[in-house]
Amino acid sequence: MQKFRARLTLIFIVLIGASVLAAGLFMARMLKESHIDALKTNMERELKVILVTIDWRQTGTETEQIRYFTERADRLKASADARVTYIRSDGKVLGDSDHDPQDMENHLSRKEVAEAMQSGGFGTDMRYSATLQRNMLYAAVPVKEDGQIKGFLRLAMSLEDVDASIRQVWYGVLIGLLAVFIIAGLISYRIAYSLTRPIEMITRVAYQITNMNYKARVHIRKKDEVGQLGQAINGMADSLQLQMNRILEDESRLKSVLENMISGVMMIDREGKIVLLNRSAEEIVGFSSHELLGKKFDEAKQQYEFTQLIQECIDSKEHIRDEMIFYYPSERILEINLSPLSVGEGEWAGVLIVLHDITAVRRLERMRSEFVANVSHELKTPIAAVKGFAETLLAGALNDKETARSFLQIIFDESERLNRLIGDILELSKIESKRIPLQFSPVHMHTFVANALNVMNAEAKKKSIELAMEVDEEMYIEADEDRLRQILINLLSNGVNYTPEGGKVRVKVEPVEGSYGPSGDYERIQMTISDTGIGIPKKDLPRIFERFYRVDKARSRSSGGTGLGLSIVKHLVELHKGTIRVESEVGMGTKFIVELPVIH
Repeated sequence: MQKFRARLTLIFIVLIGASVLAAGLFMARMLKESHIDALKTNMERELKVILVTIDWRQTGTETEQIRYFTERADRLKASADARVTYIRSDGKVLGDSDHDPQDMENHLSRKEVAEAMQSGGFGTDMRYSATLQRNMLYAAVPVKEDGQIKGFLRLAMSLEDVDASIRQVWYGVLIGLLAVFIIAGLISYRIAYSLTRPIEMITRVAYQITNMNYKARVHIRKKDEVGQLGQAINGMADSLQLQMNRILEDESRLKSVLENMISGVMMIDREGKIVLLNRSAEEIVGFSSHELLGKKFDEAKQQYEFTQLIQECIDSKEHIRDEMIFYYPSERILEINLSPLSVGEGEWAGVLIVLHDITAVRRLERMRSEFVANVSHELKTPIAAVKGFAETLLAGALNDKETARSFLQIIFDESERLNRLIGDILELSKIESKRIPLQFSPVHMHTFVANALNVMNAEAKKKSIELAMEVDEEMYIEADEDRLRQILINLLSNGVNYTPEGGKVRVKVEPVEGSYGPSGDYERIQMTISDTGIGIPKKDLPRIFERFYRVDKARSRSSGGTGLGLSIVKHLVELHKGTIRVESEVGMGTKFIVELPVIH
């Protein structure tokens, strides 16, 4: 822009300088012509005056005539301030005020003499005088007698004065031209600056917009074309900024959606490179985006079957859905959806891959299937017993009262067991579906545990099992008392059932270490139900909270258990925002440790 401004200023200066120079040339020419015309007029007038004083009828020899006319020429030069020359009709110089006529050549061919002879009047010429060695203006008139030309009278004046005047004019023109150049330069620069400055600002803003600085604006208040251009640039910048803000908002929303999707999303471009990978996809495939982005899908350390599926979609350009087991970073079942991408009129753009982790779904389906099978099996056993003994009675065993009574007792026990099983199944179903609203209220733990032990006291006495408790008198928690009693009774019943005669079942309630708040009060309690029973093998510990899972199936059936008690306990504890865990060693007894918050 500086170069453009300099060129524009130079153009202005050249145009103005050329105009001034042309005007100076024209003025000098006109001045010179005017001056010369005035000289010609004066010389013509003087020649006519001199003609009156000339006597061409002089007699005598040529030498006498030359002397006479030379003397006349000398006298006339003093009055006319010009060179005077007398020329005979044949061109012979008879007298000259500045030079010896004897040494002068014939003047008949001189332009002014020839013009005067041809026109019969006034003749002029401007030329360099070799005699006087300067530029001269010559004027000649013919001398006539009786209509015949007898000779010529010529005046010659130096043009030094004219040249001096022209030089003065040129000095003035050059000084004026220099002044005009300076003034024109300043004015031109100012004009060029006023023209280029807005354009420079517009160009700078355009570059900033090109560099994605959409806040840049042109500050021009002019209403001319440049101002309108600046307003158009500002309008374009406003539009671009609005569109970029929308694009950034949409991009932010899309990025937020992708990053928070549970499903994994991958995108592969037309060259087979991984160009998009959200957080869930990173977790599923076991590699970060930094490790995979920009790499070919078949070079990205992925499972062979997965890369083959991607290649199949690229080759067929059709949607593919499949399920696959991934073994890294952990074993999972994935549902894979591959969709070909295209832009424009079917132009191939790549593959979009959506990964769903359906491990939990398949596990749930398996658990439901197992639950249905277990329920069917658990229901079938008592029903088969009832049916078998009923058929025996119908076949004639009713006649034997002792046998009939024994069979009816078995039918009653099995129906009771069936009733408990159905009740536990319904209870567990309601708990799992969270259709049981909890009614929280303050519970005095010392009284609460004592009442639960009283409920179990009769059962414990049958096996001479000692029931003990260790609870602070001032301990309270907020809980659903009925559901908390169900938790404790189930765990105590489990302890009594699996503890041999003469054993001990103990309940201890205490604050959890490290759970004290800023006020100094504890925020969680720990309830430990321990027994001196047969214990649980280590391999069975992870599964004891599963539905219908029994460590000792024969003993569980004989004790009347349904296999759902611990599963119910676990769900009730979780409804109270608590946790339950078990510690056990075969032959040494078992501990169930329940942690609950004090306040909900």
